[in-house]
Order: sequence, then C-alpha cells, then structure tokens
Amino acid sequence: MRMRRKSNLEERLAACGDMIIYLDRDVLDFSVKDDKNIMDISAVFGNDNPVELEIGCGKGQFVRELAKLQPNTNFLAVEVSSNVIVEAAENTIADGLTNVRFLRGNARYLDCFIPAKKVGRIYLNFSCPYPKNTYANHRLTNHEFLAIYERLLSDGGEIHQKTDNMHFFEYSLEQFAQYGWGLKNVSLDLHNSDFEGNIMTEYEKRFTDLGQPIYRLEAFRRTI
Repeated sequence: MRMRRKSNLEERLAACGDMIIYLDRDVLDFSVKDDKNIMDISAVFGNDNPVELEIGCGKGQFVRELAKLQPNTNFLAVEVSSNVIVEAAENTIADGLTNVRFLRGNARYLDCFIPAKKVGRIYLNFSCPYPKNTYANHRLTNHEFLAIYERLLSDGGEIHQKTDNMHFFEYSLEQFAQYGWGLKNVSLDLHNSDFEGNIMTEYEKRFTDLGQPIYRLEAFRRTI
C-alpha cells in the first residue's frame, strides 16, 4: 500500500535545511563517474570523524540511537522516500543530534556521491526482500550492490544485516559467499542469542512482538 503524502511536505523538507542531502538524478549526472558529484563529508559534518552508513533508514530510530551512543562518529542514513525521510530528519533535529545527515535517493548511486573507502560500516536493517526472483537485482545484498559497498568501505569495513525474512537471509548468505565475503556473528534468532548491544528498529520491535525470529549477520571482505 502506498503511503499517503504527508501534509505540507515541501515546507517540512525545507525546514530540515542541510539535514537532508538530495541525490537527485535530475540534478546530478550519475551516468559518468565525476568527482564533482562526490560530497565533502568533512565539510558536511565540520570534522574528520569516522563515517558509517545506514541504507533504508525508515523513520530513523536506529540511526538516532546509534548516533547517541557514538557521538564521535558521523552517520549517513539513506532513504528513497521524501515522505519517510522528512520524519526521520525532524526527529533527529528534535533530539539535537549533529552527527547525522540523511541522503534522499537510490542506493544504486551511492558510490557516485560518497568518497571511496570512506565508510567504516554499512547497516542493512530490514531491507525489502523483493520475494519475486524477477526483482532479485533490487535486493540490497545482490552482487551488484555488494560491488558498490566494496568501493565505499574502508579497509576492515563491515556490513551488518538484520531481517525477519528467512528466504532473503539465505539469499544474502549465498550472495556474500559467492562474492568472496567472510561472515561472522551469524544468528538465526537474534533475540534468543547471546549477542549484546543490539539496537532495535521500528520494524524489529513489531516483528519481535509477533514472535518472529530476527536473522542477523556481519560480513567483511577477506584479506588475501
């Protein structure tokens, strides 16, 4: 079901100011790798702190809690929908957080905008599983996306994934293995494991309240 457009959306987006950065294909030409599109992250945040990235941030609960716990880390949170990202940005402003910025756009173009080897960790929380095989290339753990993440991640960087969808999780395990990534801290039932430090997302709480298991993994590039 399509979400109803929020009232006064344009005014609310404008009120968020520099909290939202737009990756707009109508403005930026991503057909050619061009350094003029690459953002100056140090200028955006006003410091050279480490950078982490959440793709598909929803209303931003996860990234806000993470930003509070890690005030000396800068967080970029990606969401394709203005209708969703505006609430995430508003809540971040209300919390007084200065180490979060939101990117409104498609994850396929992130390496045209974020500097190479700049991101220490990527979070994929409850991404759309796209259950039909004809849409497999839209899954955020498809090999085409893994190639993008590889360009973005710094040496030793990791991907942390959580999902409630067993079939999507199995697909992700296969994609990481085929692409040569190592795996650690794999859990088939996160909330009944000994994993510590988990930050709940909005979706995660909903699924957990329904008694559904949460699947989690950490992926890393193997060193030769």
